[in-house]
Amino acid sequence: MADKPSRALVLYGDGLARSIDPSHTHLHSFTSRACCGFSSLPNSPPSETEDARVVREFAELVDASEAYLALNGEESSETQSQEKHVAATISERFMGMKAAVITENSSLKSFCNKLGFTVLELNEVISNINNQVDSSALASELFKLLGFQEGKTLEFSQFDLVILHIGAGQTTNCLKDLDLVNRLVGNLVQMAHPGTEVGSRLHMSVLLSYGAVHESDDSTFSIADSRQENNSKLSLIFPRQSYTIKEGKPRPNVR
Repeated sequence: MADKPSRALVLYGDGLARSIDPSHTHLHSFTSRACCGFSSLPNSPPSETEDARVVREFAELVDASEAYLALNGEESSETQSQEKHVAATISERFMGMKAAVITENSSLKSFCNKLGFTVLELNEVISNINNQVDSSALASELFKLLGFQEGKTLEFSQFDLVILHIGAGQTTNCLKDLDLVNRLVGNLVQMAHPGTEVGSRLHMSVLLSYGAVHESDDSTFSIADSRQENNSKLSLIFPRQSYTIKEGKPRPNVR
């Protein structure tokens, strides 16, 4: 998708990656054609609430972790020296980009407001649809926010970036969390397949996270390097995944 100046749609399935199974055919089909990769997020501290985890991980994903720490009174000398950067809105950081987040999570709404996102609820997006809402109608409404309507690209759009946050357990019109994401992916790809006007101007990403990782998940999700590093000099040249390193030092709390 997107071989011309584009607008972006991100479907963020928060905590839904562990639920994928063969029945989610649209996600598997999309994955087979898309550019895929892995990102890594720090483990949740033992005392962290679920709402706090949702906000912290979202902040990491939009490169706003300094703002998250500042808002939670955890500024370090480094983040204090970056006060100007922390205070910048999403529009200021990205050349006037108009961005929206659609979420039902009240803590995430508050945080995104502070970052300069326009915050919407799913009910607001589908409020002008009178009949029973299905995933294809929701897909059309998401496209309208980005200036795509009836297969055409409008000159002006309400937003340049829309992030739809869907949490574990969230149900919309009888479709539960990952089933909704799966259906939406199928509808969106069908409406913006390669070669269409919308397809040439849409950058669509699907991001699925594992949510909170517990002790019982260690054997499944741990990426700890179990090799014996007897020679301390040689250990310095062991290759490491880039996301396990920060500022030249191994990150102790990452999977």
